[in-house]
Amino acid sequence: MEPAETVNAFITAIEAKDLDTALSLVSDDVEYDNVPIGKVHGPAAIRAVLEPFLAAAREVEWVIERQAAEGHLVFNERRDRFHMRGWVEVAVNGVWEVHDGRITLWRDYFDDASFRRQLAPPP
Repeated sequence: MEPAETVNAFITAIEAKDLDTALSLVSDDVEYDNVPIGKVHGPAAIRAVLEPFLAAAREVEWVIERQAAEGHLVFNERRDRFHMRGWVEVAVNGVWEVHDGRITLWRDYFDDASFRRQLAPPP
């Protein structure tokens, strides 16, 4: 697969809440940098971050608005949507590095305060 195809397959697996398939597309030493929150390394650490969150969502949609790829780099602008009590949506800019068909770096930039406000119980 080309790097953009690998990233798209990863996103498709996340939308299906299929972490096993998603994590099969990352390297053993992958770095996941959820920029406003922090970094983790390795598939098990990514699972620990994502599994509880995905389990809490009835549906997941990561809508790619724009995507560009050059060499081993992929950049995308997305709307990550999670159906919980209602839809929670966050604008995300993603940076990905893919080597030998596996994601070695996944970095997401987003406004954490806006996201957390949507998750807060209604007043």
